[in-house]
Amino acid sequence: MKLETAAGIMAQLGNETRLKIVRHLVKAGEEGLTVGDLQERLGIPGSTLSHHISHLRHVGLLDQRREGTTLFCFMNYKTMDNAVRFLTEQCCANARSSRAA
Repeated sequence: MKLETAAGIMAQLGNETRLKIVRHLVKAGEEGLTVGDLQERLGIPGSTLSHHISHLRHVGLLDQRREGTTLFCFMNYKTMDNAVRFLTEQCCANARSSRAA
C-alpha cells in the first residue's frame, strides 16, 4: 500500500462518526448493515450518514450492495487488512537489526 493511500484511509478513520460506522460494520460481519440500521444505531440524519459513507467509500473501506429498495453497507476487509498491515509491517525491524550487530 502506498503511503498516500494509507494516509487517506487514516484521515477518514480520524473522524468520530466514520470510526463509529466502521466499528458497527465490523460487528455486523460479512452481511453488513442496511443504511437504515446504521442511521438508527448512530442517531444521525440520513444526509449526514450519506456524507460519511461517501468518504469511507472513496478510500475503499466501505462497499455497498442494493437488494431491491434496500441499500446494504459492508466493510471492505481487504482494504482494512492492507491498512493495518501497512502500519505493522515493519514492526520491530530496528530492534532485530540492533540485536544482530
